[in-house]
Amino acid sequence: MLSQPHRSSLSRRSFLAASAAAGAGLGLASGPARAGTRPRPFGRFGSPVARRDPRTLYVHPGGAGDFTTVRDAVAAAGGSGYTLVIAPGVYRQTVAVDRARTEMTWIGASENPGDVVVVYDNAAGTPKPGGGTHGTTGSATTTVQADGFTARWITFANDWLRADHPDITGTQAVALKVQGDRSAFHHCRFLGHQDTLYADSMALGSFARQYFAHCYAEGDVDFVFGRATAVFEHCHFRTLHRTDLSAAPYGFVFAPSTAGANPLGYLVTRSRVTSEAPDGFYKLARPWVPSSDTTARPMLTVRDTRLGPGIDAVAPYTNMSNSYPWQSMRFAEYRNTGPGAVVSVPENRPQLGASQAASHTRDHYLGDWRPCA
Repeated sequence: MLSQPHRSSLSRRSFLAASAAAGAGLGLASGPARAGTRPRPFGRFGSPVARRDPRTLYVHPGGAGDFTTVRDAVAAAGGSGYTLVIAPGVYRQTVAVDRARTEMTWIGASENPGDVVVVYDNAAGTPKPGGGTHGTTGSATTTVQADGFTARWITFANDWLRADHPDITGTQAVALKVQGDRSAFHHCRFLGHQDTLYADSMALGSFARQYFAHCYAEGDVDFVFGRATAVFEHCHFRTLHRTDLSAAPYGFVFAPSTAGANPLGYLVTRSRVTSEAPDGFYKLARPWVPSSDTTARPMLTVRDTRLGPGIDAVAPYTNMSNSYPWQSMRFAEYRNTGPGAVVSVPENRPQLGASQAASHTRDHYLGDWRPCA
């Protein structure tokens, strides 16, 4: 699993800049230095003069690739099956992969997710040009609607901060909204505060499957949320400290909004939850029943996962609305460990039996799709 340095959440901008600047240095001299060798900003993934195939495009902020921005590379990738090899750097922009650009892959060339950062700072309440505000969906730094999207070694971030905008009440600020089926993220990071990672689908009747492996996500309020069928395996979730609140709860890790007709929601397996906050200041989850789908039955299974002391072990679940109590939803745990997993009030922590747990596996959730192979 990816390690993450302890730091104040307010330092995210300087942290991203420093990490990407260091990565850029690595990217310009990838591999052992040898006299007479040329820089290899794209590592082992070729270059514009040694292109892997016609559908491989190279992105470099200094001009050594086909494009200097990820957004322009995506726009040029008209059709299916393109690969973007992205050199180290901070790409401050919003990016959208529409439904037509299927089977696209993004590769962080240095193979270190801290080196390639796609970041912007819109929030739900940020004014839009021409009037109105962005809303939660519009706040996303990166939006992926296409099926078959894969990302490796990329950081998706939203560095909008509440402290900088006390006049804005719509504080949701999405780093990544992903809606496509067969969307896979390997060794990626998702950085934000509220609503960091929006694992969703295109429509109520669309049961998008998504897979997150060896990834890191951080935030405070509902920072992993949506209605996708999503598997999180070997992932690290970190809850942030908050200076604007003086009492618990600071927030909630998961807020699934699984459609009632979807038999499978979020599965967290062989992962861990850590915290910068005081012990017990975070809830593990609360159900999101949106006004657009009042028949939703949010589903979350957390199994074989270490829950640190930041999670309220006595009452790890709570309601988002008292009209939709969490007890009527599909929340369950199995064989979790750590101080945040201690069962002291059994009715507050539904547990699966061994026979039930047999159907809460990666392969069962993803069906005939095998992104981990």
